[in-house]
Amino acid sequence: MNQPLSHHLSTMAYQNAWANHRLAKAWGQLSAAELVAPRRSFFPSVRATLNHILTCDWFYVDALERELRGEPPRVDCYVFFDVDEPCVEAGELRQAQSTVDQRLLAYCAQLRDADLGRRVTIARETPQHDSRLRMLSHLFEHQIHHRGQVHAMLSDTRIAPPQLDEFFCTGEAGLRAADFAELGWTEAQIWGD
Repeated sequence: MNQPLSHHLSTMAYQNAWANHRLAKAWGQLSAAELVAPRRSFFPSVRATLNHILTCDWFYVDALERELRGEPPRVDCYVFFDVDEPCVEAGELRQAQSTVDQRLLAYCAQLRDADLGRRVTIARETPQHDSRLRMLSHLFEHQIHHRGQVHAMLSDTRIAPPQLDEFFCTGEAGLRAADFAELGWTEAQIWGD
């Protein structure tokens, strides 16, 4: 079946939420001390990396939603980074990430190919102007990049890192079925088959 590009972006938003859900089931088993223990990566701990993913999601999803509503760019766009780790408790972090994942799912659900070129602006010191397509592509890549770092850091703990690459292939539906049930999703809802 030939699906529009906007549908693929929607499936990427689902993949993002699924991967965050699956990864949280793993890192959620770590103690508070293990979450902040020094690790070798771009950010110094699992919690710091997860908070970075969260704050960048807030930053980009806010810009996308503002453009969708016809609002001007947020002048204080860096407000999302005022605190390096806004979520210190594991439950709070997991809930905040789930909430922004739901916002991204809702945003991507309304996309249509004809509108993917619409310009989204972020009021950085030098304003950033990108199409919806490019900004979403960057956001998904950013999430994948840093989730990979958390995955690698988990390898150095007592918790085995989960598989995060069983989302797109039809033959792997059984491997994600339990997660989809937990999330209240169906294959048909995501793929439209």
